[in-house]
Amino acid sequence: MGDVLAGNHAVWEFHSDSVLIRFERGIRTPRLWAALGQRRVPYEALAGATVTPGKRDTVVLRAEPRPGADPLVEAAAGQLKEACDPYRLVLPADRAALAGELVRQLRDALGPVPDEPANRFLVAVPEAPVQFKGYDAKASFDGTAVTLRWSRTGASTTKWRAGDQYLPVAELGGVEWRTPEAPGGHLRLLRREGPGAGARTAEPDQDPATVLFGTGSGAVHESLPFAAAVLRAVRSRGPALPVAAVRPRSDPADIADRIRHLGELHSAGLLTDDEFTSKKAELLAQL
Repeated sequence: MGDVLAGNHAVWEFHSDSVLIRFERGIRTPRLWAALGQRRVPYEALAGATVTPGKRDTVVLRAEPRPGADPLVEAAAGQLKEACDPYRLVLPADRAALAGELVRQLRDALGPVPDEPANRFLVAVPEAPVQFKGYDAKASFDGTAVTLRWSRTGASTTKWRAGDQYLPVAELGGVEWRTPEAPGGHLRLLRREGPGAGARTAEPDQDPATVLFGTGSGAVHESLPFAAAVLRAVRSRGPALPVAAVRPRSDPADIADRIRHLGELHSAGLLTDDEFTSKKAELLAQL
């Protein structure tokens, strides 16, 4: 194709086998778009495209991803606001004819079964390591495992008692992302089997595999790409790695702070002597 469409906060470059979407950086650009930077979407990852009238002398070009082709879309599960949709481009009305012609060419370039779900992810996600700060935990992902470090002030007693979580990809079966722009926002890591596999029924503040979002934490542009990166790794996981071989060492100052907090919980009667001793030993073992 070789054509280029420049719209509001993004430029779409149409190549022979894919469309490269470059997102602008600026205060008016949706933060999710700015965080993504750019995305190359193979035509086989699309089910179609449309051009429709927009507001105030504009038209809207929207590509429709195939189900199962984009981990970002799969993780979002229909919760993204229209203005943040990375497959939507607002154009001046005088570009309608060119947009319409590109849509016709795009339809001819689609894969052989555009209406069928993809059997694998076809669109890339941010490379690990990725991380974000939620209301009750800091979450990090190194490509092989997710680590959740509980906040001293935000985490529930249940989560503190469970201790920081280290969740290898091989033990996960998926993710559950609930947008921070609505009440109850959280990221839940779904275990594949074994202890905790049915924890998705637990309240998010009581589930040690769940990070709560809150005002100013777990924002869409941080937590959604994180969820997509984990989901892609889960879907293409290999054999489990030995936990001891990949567990990162912890900051001694952070460990000391967590032990002090455990002591406060113990003094307040929220931890038994055995629980305090056990959790203290686990923290010291991370040094």
